[in-house]
Amino acid sequence: MNVRDKVNRQRRLPLHLLLRSVLSVHLALALLGCALANQQPRPANPSASPRRSVSTETNERSSDRINRPTSEPYSGGLSIFEDPKREDRLQVNRVMDVLGIKAGSSVADVGAGSGWFTVRAAKRVGSDGLVYAVEINSEYLKHIDKRSKEENLSNIRTILGKEDDPLLPQKSVDAVLLLKTYHEIGEPVRWLRRMRTAMREGALLGIIDRTGKGEDHGIDRETVVREARRAGFVLVEQHDFVRPDEVDYFLVFRVG
Repeated sequence: MNVRDKVNRQRRLPLHLLLRSVLSVHLALALLGCALANQQPRPANPSASPRRSVSTETNERSSDRINRPTSEPYSGGLSIFEDPKREDRLQVNRVMDVLGIKAGSSVADVGAGSGWFTVRAAKRVGSDGLVYAVEINSEYLKHIDKRSKEENLSNIRTILGKEDDPLLPQKSVDAVLLLKTYHEIGEPVRWLRRMRTAMREGALLGIIDRTGKGEDHGIDRETVVREARRAGFVLVEQHDFVRPDEVDYFLVFRVG
């Protein structure tokens, strides 16, 4: 190798190292870009149900608020529900006729207490039907569970509800009855809105109560109708044949 070749090789060597350095830098940048891309947030699962925001929940609570007192839920002995003359005084079979309760129906007895109406509805709907006994008192539900076993009624389900939610499955019932219970519901408009989701098309909601001021275990019918309308219900029938059972009205609603 002559002197000129040595000089040319020495000149090319730094250029070769420079090209290698540039390629290394480009490779590093490419790898960094891939890493950053993998850390980008993924789109939400389109099949997941959207979560309600805190502001939406707050607005709903505000719009459903009532400006009246309610009664303390009854928590005493259950024997008061079992008067042997009550069936005739209330004309319970006629009540079930009005609500369209028949063999195969699915019914909700809200404020079920001792299960007085629950067991009668269960016998009418038969083995192809179902009755949900809804209560906020867990001890009463234990009593109903025991009673249903003693009376061989396997079509009764007990549900521990809340003052603003009956916690019934969606589209699960054909008829609902609140017997001397509405005046005890702490958040009736919100409760009724949630009850709507549990009612099937054409389902009826019956409310039997006595006239009162809210805190005296009674509520006037005009207030019930107004609150039900706020929750999306319309009044379709009203009866007074239940009065002998120390109540004043029987209102029947349908989803509007």
